[in-house]
Amino acid sequence: MMAIYGPLKLILDVIFFIMIVHIIMSWLINFNILNLRQPIVGQIWEGLNRLLEPIYRPIRNILPDTRPLDLAPLAVFIIIISLRDYILPTIFFG
Repeated sequence: MMAIYGPLKLILDVIFFIMIVHIIMSWLINFNILNLRQPIVGQIWEGLNRLLEPIYRPIRNILPDTRPLDLAPLAVFIIIISLRDYILPTIFFG
């Protein structure tokens, strides 16, 4: 069971970390601390968006449209935490 649980937990931990970086970076961009015209910032931002968009898109299709506020990252964040901390340990360790 640990052969399945370990990689699943690792994948969820990596997604969790990438989401934290994406959320903090979005705040820094919105408050004009980071500028997307800087090449490295633009590349990191584009890379994070390409990684996370396939995860966010299905959630955005389910959630109602709240145009100025994107609730998909919050919903995915809650789902990842629930899977990582509550559901997977219950499934694998009963």
